[in-house]
Amino acid sequence: MKWIRWPLLCAALALAGCTGVRLVDSDVQSFSRLAALPATPTYRFERLPSQQVQDAQQSAIEAQAAQALAKVGLRFDATAPFYRAQVYARTDRQISPDWYGPWWGWGGLGWGGRGFHGGLAMRFPPSTLYRREVGLVLREAASGNVAYETHAVHEGLWSDDPAVFGAMFDAALSGFPLPPPGPRRINVEIPR
Repeated sequence: MKWIRWPLLCAALALAGCTGVRLVDSDVQSFSRLAALPATPTYRFERLPSQQVQDAQQSAIEAQAAQALAKVGLRFDATAPFYRAQVYARTDRQISPDWYGPWWGWGGLGWGGRGFHGGLAMRFPPSTLYRREVGLVLREAASGNVAYETHAVHEGLWSDDPAVFGAMFDAALSGFPLPPPGPRRINVEIPR
């Protein structure tokens, strides 16, 4: 009867790990020419011709960026903006590299003979790895000069772009308007 407790405990821990939050770890690099926020910290979105063709997709990306911009004190104003904001987000899907590892094949765990025997195996079907990148450029509306530029990259197994993009824009704007120099890793927790 004692041997049943261990598998039940493992199953309970596995199910507990499926709730709560997950971590979106992004590699971020930002460049700023700002000393502080302007007196009127407003912006409007500006789109490239390629972004205008994909209106629904670009609008969803801008909505995620707008939430992150609001968190750092910038307000949307289409009529009299101080900044023009250009944002992008993209996802590349690829088969996870662990598919090609040395443990390819079938395996399992079980009891046999006088002891415990185990094996390692790859997932079938192979897991998909999502490499995402977001970027934001703020230009002064009057002069067109770039005031702030930031990029974030994240790789993970989660397929829900909107939630992950929102966390990545939050990470990309961490430290705004005076981010630390050089690349850095920013972790943002989001609900599962």
